[in-house]
Amino acid sequence: MRLLLLLVCSALAMPLSSQAQQQPERPNIIVFLVDDLGWQDTSVPFFTSKTSLNKRYHTPNMERMAQSGLKFTQAYATAVCSPSRVSYLTGMNAARHRVTNWTLHANEIKPMETNHKTLDIPFWNVNGVSVEGVPNSVKAEPLPKRLAEAGYTTIHCGKAHFGAIGTPGEDPLKLGFQVNIAGHAAGAPGSYLGEDNYGNGNPKRKVWAVPGLDTYHGTETNLTEALTLEAKIALEDALKKDSPFYLHMAHYGVHTPIMQDRRFYQKYLEKGLDTIEAKYASMVEAMDKSLGDLLDFLEEKQIDENTLVLFMSDNGGLSAVARGGEKHTHNKPLASGKGSIYEGGIREPMLAHWPAVIKAGTTTDQPLIIEDFYPTLLAVAGVSIAATPQTLDGKSFTPLFRGQRMDYERKLYWHFPNKWGGTGPGIGAYSAIRKGDWKLIYFHEDQHLELFNLKDDIGETRNLALEKPHKSLELADQLTEYLKSVKAQMPVVKATGKPVPWPNAVL
Repeated sequence: MRLLLLLVCSALAMPLSSQAQQQPERPNIIVFLVDDLGWQDTSVPFFTSKTSLNKRYHTPNMERMAQSGLKFTQAYATAVCSPSRVSYLTGMNAARHRVTNWTLHANEIKPMETNHKTLDIPFWNVNGVSVEGVPNSVKAEPLPKRLAEAGYTTIHCGKAHFGAIGTPGEDPLKLGFQVNIAGHAAGAPGSYLGEDNYGNGNPKRKVWAVPGLDTYHGTETNLTEALTLEAKIALEDALKKDSPFYLHMAHYGVHTPIMQDRRFYQKYLEKGLDTIEAKYASMVEAMDKSLGDLLDFLEEKQIDENTLVLFMSDNGGLSAVARGGEKHTHNKPLASGKGSIYEGGIREPMLAHWPAVIKAGTTTDQPLIIEDFYPTLLAVAGVSIAATPQTLDGKSFTPLFRGQRMDYERKLYWHFPNKWGGTGPGIGAYSAIRKGDWKLIYFHEDQHLELFNLKDDIGETRNLALEKPHKSLELADQLTEYLKSVKAQMPVVKATGKPVPWPNAVL
């Protein structure tokens, strides 16, 4: 054990060019990506102390990961799913790859974008990501392709949502995965119930029907459980090969439709939750059981020590629609939720487990963002980023695994020149930057700025843009410089026929 720890840590400390040659045993990798799981949808506190929401949910396996590994309190993604997933696959920020909204139908922007009252929404890369260079898509070398070429067995399980229907990007097998379990173009399931065949056979849910799980049709097997069982089968097969594996465990849960998992539902009703929130809590616990089943699998196969498990959500927790209780409150103390540029829409629960490297029970408050997974996992696998054709925005966070601070000054960027389905605080077309404790948001529709100090005001209750004009200008200049450098798309104001001004032009 001690020897393995020294060898792996030494390998991580080496330059990328030497890792592939000298790292004695490349780790297995599992990325456990949950859909729409909010920062507060867990019994693990990512805030300074436990909140009432932390006490509502029961996620013992997330607690287990936090106790055995590393907790990230300031991890970010985008506010909706496809942009995060494409950033994860490519290492590119959404402003650069232009898959800025959720994908589904080929060569079509969303009806709510076409019908926007005041803005002409730019024609973004609606077809998602591809290797071949399909029109209206971003061409890139995806992460699984790089890992497969390096000798990893690459497995996708669950929600893909990488490309539109009828395009190569809808099929994970065309993005470098060697195994695809239930992944296709849609970003939500037809149903979570085996009795409903997961939406198959229902004409109204045809586009959402989950493919490839016929074995469980007509049974009482919840979708989250079925995916877990299939993932374990795929891992068993992978272990027969003389190579490490990479599993992208991407659950459809806890995305709508909100449907109870009968294994856990009753306990939440008995806790006094309304029927919708009890169903939602049961979905959260089902997701957590899946996590625990995979952690148990690693221990049973005695491969736990040298397997990196990363837990993350693809955007903030749903709050504007479909939930029980008061809208826009489900992620408190964070403001708003999915679709919003406020923290409730972009700050994610994140955990890392790698016993051979990571010290148990550690925490980092260093901000990072979803595109950082690409260079990080390549570094862990000993694969050089030098051959990557696309320009990378992500930065490797491997130093955090060793309890170190990252040695670069970091700015994080968000860009959404689009319209999402819901409405509410912070939901709309926007661009934003975070630098240190400061966050500046630029709303495209009325061209106003909001400035917050997240250290002092995590709930973004006090807009300091007018009180701190020099800080507002500093960040607006940096945001503008970045958006111009990546040729970010901007909406056009219908009333004037001119593009929305750059952030620093409104000061």
